[in-house]
Amino acid sequence: MSVWEIFFGNNRYQYMLEGLKFSLLVTAFAAVIGIIIGLVVALLRITEFKPFKFLKGKKYLGRLADFNPFSFVATIYVDIIRGTPSVVQLMIMHTVIFGSVKNVPKLVVAGLAFGINSGAYVAEIIRAGIQGLDKGQMEAARSLGMSYSMAMYYIIIPQAIKNILPALVSEFIILLKETSIVGFIGGMDLLRSANIIISQTYRAFEPLMAVALIYLILTGIFTKIMRIVERRMRVSD
Repeated sequence: MSVWEIFFGNNRYQYMLEGLKFSLLVTAFAAVIGIIIGLVVALLRITEFKPFKFLKGKKYLGRLADFNPFSFVATIYVDIIRGTPSVVQLMIMHTVIFGSVKNVPKLVVAGLAFGINSGAYVAEIIRAGIQGLDKGQMEAARSLGMSYSMAMYYIIIPQAIKNILPALVSEFIILLKETSIVGFIGGMDLLRSANIIISQTYRAFEPLMAVALIYLILTGIFTKIMRIVERRMRVSD
């Protein structure tokens, strides 16, 4: 059987197109969720909210003076998500959280699972980028009358984005490649489309190589875009 027959016989190439579309949509959906969650969690982790400061100096409850409930919850979230495999989180989302809900699109289930997973890593990337900046910038902004939120929005976060952009793009590339496990819940991703072609043609090499080549091209495109954006940011500086 020729390569042409493997992919174009009975229009089998359409499986690959459908799998590519699904993988890209899941990646885009999860990336948006991951950025939103990551930004919120990162800000919660670095916030200085300490509701029990009035207990400072107390004999038994003095330790609570430095307790930050927002940072504590955010840290627990990051530790749990980063400490468990993404495939387990995907299965929990599919069989436990949405197990009793009928007709939920696999795209939604996978996007939420990967988005929550990515959010923990994005949060650490953003937190490291913000805390890596000179603390004097925040102090200068506050001395000029800016509130904490204004200083973060106008001064700190824009600078942090420039520093963390390569790490964020790398996280999105990893996210794209992680979509290959969506087949565990029946999602029509690239890898599952290749398995369907394999089951029909009994040829494994060509479909799997095609999937590998598609992922390689996509990651190459993302990397090229990242380098272009980085160069433009350096020029703007």
